[in-house]
Amino acid sequence: MPPPFAIIALMLIASFLLATQPAWAYREYFTPEQKDQLEKIKTVLVEAIALTDKGQADAGSVAESASRRLAEVGYAVVLDQAQPHDVALRIKCEQRKTWEGTTAAGGDADLPDAPSRLWKGPACQLTYLLGSMKIKWQKEVRTEFEDAVAAAQAAQAADPGAYALLKLREALDTYEFPLLLAAEWGHLERLIALLDSADTSQARKIKIISLLGEMQADEALPNLKAALKDRDLAKQALVAMGDLGKESIPLLIEIMTTAPQLEVQAAAAKGLGQIGGIAGDASVVPPLLAKLQDPKTDWIVLTEVAWALGKIPDKRSIQPLYDLDKKLQAIRDPDNAVLKKLKEAVFWSIKQCDTWDQYS
Repeated sequence: MPPPFAIIALMLIASFLLATQPAWAYREYFTPEQKDQLEKIKTVLVEAIALTDKGQADAGSVAESASRRLAEVGYAVVLDQAQPHDVALRIKCEQRKTWEGTTAAGGDADLPDAPSRLWKGPACQLTYLLGSMKIKWQKEVRTEFEDAVAAAQAAQAADPGAYALLKLREALDTYEFPLLLAAEWGHLERLIALLDSADTSQARKIKIISLLGEMQADEALPNLKAALKDRDLAKQALVAMGDLGKESIPLLIEIMTTAPQLEVQAAAAKGLGQIGGIAGDASVVPPLLAKLQDPKTDWIVLTEVAWALGKIPDKRSIQPLYDLDKKLQAIRDPDNAVLKKLKEAVFWSIKQCDTWDQYS
């Protein structure tokens, strides 16, 4: 039986992994019928409300913005509850936010766009209803300022409430909630269609690639391979491949060893570490070690290789990491940020591999 320390460590690791899972990975409370409903969503009812210190305001511009953004992803939108719809998206925009937040930690609560318990300034909160069931998916868009009155005065705007709503609508115009909803509902085909479209911006494509990786959408592998041809998308595509299945391992190894760009090699190494860590696949260790021990490997690439080896604790990695650490400690260059990051990665991975070997 492992020592108590090892058991505690494993429990902490497990709780961390559960807390950081994307929303669609842990929501098993949906019934088979509800999951079927999600997959068939085509028409979205948009319900918007706007509140200022003077009371309820016109939310028409908010509803119009949300409708246009959803249409870009291929959803039909209705604004009348009496019209047929598959799901209802609710958007509540306020000059001074009323708390309607998530749990204290875990899932959505740990994401940057989760409802903030501390924010009291202008915010739009987004939720959706499937039938009569309010789903725990919750997002929040905030302005850059917390005091709408002071911000309106600085901008020489007459009405603080109207100014706050204007800035919130502008934030909604750029926030990628339609992509998040498509991922939440499992609408892979909509995301892939946007990724392949020449009209989709590079920034949006990067977000889509990231979501495809988080969804562990193996079906998207051919599209991610195609994205490698675009220098601006290659790095994100490689990282996303690291969240997919073992099918991407040979391609990632090839790219790590042959790609001319250092940042692409580093991204491929990071992807291999993600696959190995998620799937517990130690087959990625030998090629990573070969890259680690290659004297021609750049420090930037070495850093990601070292991190990757720490995600797949293996006793074969211990001595090569110690050897590299010894060489690095002999280099005195305190102002070299790249060297500092490499030393940190090697030190962390040594602890992961050496400790794991003791208790495995």
